[in-house]
Amino acid sequence: MQTVRTSKFLSLILRHKPEAVGIALSADGWADVGKLLAGMARQGHSLRFQDLVEVVETNDKRRYAFNEDRTKIRAVQGHSRPVELGYETVLPPERLFHGTVERFIASIRAEGLVPGRRQHVHLSRSRAIAEQVGQRRGRPVILTIDSRAMAEGGHPFYRADNGVWLTRHVPAAFIVEWQ
Repeated sequence: MQTVRTSKFLSLILRHKPEAVGIALSADGWADVGKLLAGMARQGHSLRFQDLVEVVETNDKRRYAFNEDRTKIRAVQGHSRPVELGYETVLPPERLFHGTVERFIASIRAEGLVPGRRQHVHLSRSRAIAEQVGQRRGRPVILTIDSRAMAEGGHPFYRADNGVWLTRHVPAAFIVEWQ
């Protein structure tokens, strides 16, 4: 089994295009495991249940979760389609970080951080993680967010099961450092 390839395909299905394997997500993002595996097999991505468990348990970013009896699976954040994950509003730490690249800075200065095709802006608790995220597209620029002031100003924050911090928009005024 190619774990990375499988994880990327799962990400496509569970975050963006469940119809690619002929399944639907529930309103809260869950997919039936049996239907998912059957749909993947129809698309030439045969996967045993135990292989799926391995992908979920070994994914370094903990992108996926099973329900208690492992009959359902979902991505824990990063959806480009409307999904209500049921996360409670949480008071964030004083500062959060976002990794990006230079070519997006002008637009971020004008509009702040926007979710693009996703439902939420993703923020990290550590500068190191934000740097890893930013490096995927080139030399990273790390933005420091005054998340506590944002929350106090009425901007809700959520924390995904994998520790990623989520919010709908980060106005440019709350970006306090650009490195």
